[in-house]
Amino acid sequence: MNNTDSLTGKVLIAMPGMSDPRFARSVVLICAHGDEGAMGLVVNRPLTGLEFGDLLKQLEIEPTADARDVPVHFGGPVEPGRGFVLHRARGVRPEDEPEGRMRIGDSDLAMATTRDILEDLARGRGPDDAVLSLGYAGWDAGQLEQEMLANGWLTAEASDDILFGADNEHKWQIALKSLGIDPVMLSSTAGRA
Repeated sequence: MNNTDSLTGKVLIAMPGMSDPRFARSVVLICAHGDEGAMGLVVNRPLTGLEFGDLLKQLEIEPTADARDVPVHFGGPVEPGRGFVLHRARGVRPEDEPEGRMRIGDSDLAMATTRDILEDLARGRGPDDAVLSLGYAGWDAGQLEQEMLANGWLTAEASDDILFGADNEHKWQIALKSLGIDPVMLSSTAGRA
């Protein structure tokens, strides 16, 4: 696979006939994609009953009065106890990215897995745009490409509305409309000519 074929930094949009119920009507940011497989975060599935403050308490991080209210999402079924903070890294050069943070492609998006970003957010610092995801979506080598050939996913550009917007219920439709597709017009079955 060459770099022009990489889906890193793009979003996947589940087609109506998605056979895996964990991904029905989901939108997934692809954080890494290469010959070894792919890794992404579901961006439109908030976890009900779990707040950022609850996680800080579990991690024994004391928030200040300036603490940020960061949404907590289901990031995917792999390693559901592992946290990832998706955020904008504006003004940080990729080569200056702190340890434990990974730049997503050539964009200003980054993913952090370290405690320090949670401490920053608990103190009102850190990135303006951030979402905490528990777990991730993973694909073995060639698996995502096969799912795409089977009409399981569409791809689109990532936008702030899709990644960080508060309207999780409508992100799937917003992502489809970014491609000029009316969700009502999609069929759950694929045809072959």
